[in-house]
Parts: sequence; structure tokens; C-alpha cells
Amino acid sequence: MDNFEKLLGKSFRFLSYRPRSEKEVKDYLRKKSFFAKAIEGQEKNNLESVIDSIINKLKEQKFLNDEEFVKWWIEQRTTIKPKASRLIKIELKQKGIAKDLIDKIFEESPGSDLEKATVLAKRRIKRYSHISDRKKLYNKLGRFLASRGFNYETIKDVLKVSQETVARVNGALNYRSEGYEIVVRKALRDEQ
Repeated sequence: MDNFEKLLGKSFRFLSYRPRSEKEVKDYLRKKSFFAKAIEGQEKNNLESVIDSIINKLKEQKFLNDEEFVKWWIEQRTTIKPKASRLIKIELKQKGIAKDLIDKIFEESPGSDLEKATVLAKRRIKRYSHISDRKKLYNKLGRFLASRGFNYETIKDVLKVSQETVARVNGALNYRSEGYEIVVRKALRDEQ
């Protein structure tokens, strides 16, 4: 078995876990190659040509597609574990995706940071139902949203509700009222 077949098998196994960017696969193959030791000259050129031919084969067989990878990554980071757009862009740049491709896909994708942060805050506020102090609640929610990459303005907009609204929501959560979602919606509607 030659280098090409060994590295192709390793790349298939690497791609079986989740979609990958072209750069991720190249870096993985360089790391896994038995040539990864300090090699120079002809052997390094051979390794690079083998890796390039593997990348081309993976693209031909549609196992590698950076555009599809970006769409998948954005979907994962906006629905399953929401993060701010700027943090997602940084992650994609680290994965070797071109800035113009990132911008193009983000223009097509729906949803703003404010919407994502609001959804996250609504999910998280259930955990903080025991906190009656508005300032502590805001601090906890603010720190949580900041850890997900949201900027100060977005966090401020999400937390822009009155103390009365927070008290009504916490009251509904504390009493485990079945209609707490109705209370939350009504309180937020009244707030606007």
C-alpha cells in the first residue's frame, strides 16, 4: 500500500465524524503522515503532491466542499449551540475559509445576533428562576451572552426590560405556572 492509499483511508476516516474544511484535511494529513518528522527537499515535495492529489480526489467525489462546510458550520452554531456571528466568522477563518465565502454565506443566512441572543436568554432565564435580584439576574445573563460572543450593544438590547417585567417572569417561573410562556410573551409585549 503506497502513501496515497494510506492517507486517502485516513482522510475518509477523518471525514466520517463530521464535515471538514479543505485546510482541516490538509493539516490532518500533514500531521498523520509518517513524513511529518523533519523532512526536507524531495520527500516534502512528494508529500505535498500526494496531499494535493488526495484533496482533488475528495473534491471530485464531493467529500470536500468548503461552501457546504460553511453552511453546515453556521447552521450548527446558530441552531444547536447559538453563538454570535462575529465569533462564528472567527472560527471559520481559523478553519481556513476565505473571507469572501464567509461573507457570501452570511448574507444568505437568516437571523440576526439580536434574535439569537434573545432566544438564548429566554432559554437560560429558566435556570435563573431562583434569582430575585434584577441586577444579579442581568449580570448572570450578560456574562452568559458575552461568553457566546455577543457584543455589549446586543446584550444591552436583550436585557432592556423593566424590573416589573423581570418580577412577573420570575413569579411565573417560581410558581411553576403552566402558562409561564404566556406570561413571558405578554410581559415582553407589554414592555414594548
